[in-house]
Amino acid sequence: MKWRQATRSNANLNKVAIVNQIIPFSCVDGPGSRLVIFLQGCNFNCKNCHNPHTIDLCDSCGDCVPTCPKKALTLIADDNNNRVIWDESLCSQCDICLSVCPKQSTPKTQQYSVREILDLIRSQVHFINGVTVSGGEASLQLPFIIALFRAMQSSPDLSHLSCMIDSNGSLSLNGWQQVLPFIQGAMIDLKAWQQDTHHYITGRGNHRIFSTLKMLAELGKLYEVRLLHIPRVSDFDSEVDAVAHYLTQLPSNVRVKLNAFQHHGVTGEALMWPSCTEAQMRQLANDLTQRGVNNLILPDIYL
Repeated sequence: MKWRQATRSNANLNKVAIVNQIIPFSCVDGPGSRLVIFLQGCNFNCKNCHNPHTIDLCDSCGDCVPTCPKKALTLIADDNNNRVIWDESLCSQCDICLSVCPKQSTPKTQQYSVREILDLIRSQVHFINGVTVSGGEASLQLPFIIALFRAMQSSPDLSHLSCMIDSNGSLSLNGWQQVLPFIQGAMIDLKAWQQDTHHYITGRGNHRIFSTLKMLAELGKLYEVRLLHIPRVSDFDSEVDAVAHYLTQLPSNVRVKLNAFQHHGVTGEALMWPSCTEAQMRQLANDLTQRGVNNLILPDIYL
């Protein structure tokens, strides 16, 4: 039995995730100071995405390799498949590879095992209050998240750190039930109120997001709801009565974070959308406040 447990534990520690970026210290991705892991891949295709290169996984077509001025990309044969390898030490972050990718993806990802992430967390443990897994869409690599957070909670030197997920809310209720025992909270994006508007912006409906919000709120695991205000595109201002009524039914400790749409990083159609000004954001906040919504968080900077 002990041998089986040890084997299972080692298997969990060897689980691997495709990681886009790791920020060792952040104050905007959950409570306190946090180490944030951004996983690659998303099941939404938001027109307004500020990091569109995190949506698709690199298929190692190799188009980007000859364009790299620093020779940081190499195409190799790996188990009869081609694979693009990124050497971070050579990379100048010019992002030419992103601009030439047919899928608008990035070859600049790395694979990390749970064991390697735990080592990284331990190197920062005295400076952080917790760990947040984000994306892309974090829940697409759910087994890795569960293995990581389970390992943290069973480690005496890491068990005091809070574990959070930043998500678009599309995970099934069964998926949430699997990960909920290992997290202290989740931050969920609500992209639009009406189903048609949500589908137009993201390519997906929002019924599952509302189911996610309901479950997390009932179980005390909803830390924050995030609303992105896109003037004349998203519908939070035109549906403010319904939005406010919904938000006032959530537990009073749930933060409502208002984000202002800007053009930084976006591509395609969204470049033609109007950016959100501070005046427009304050108007939406005022409309929600007048209808009883409290605990609003507004942007500090408008670019």
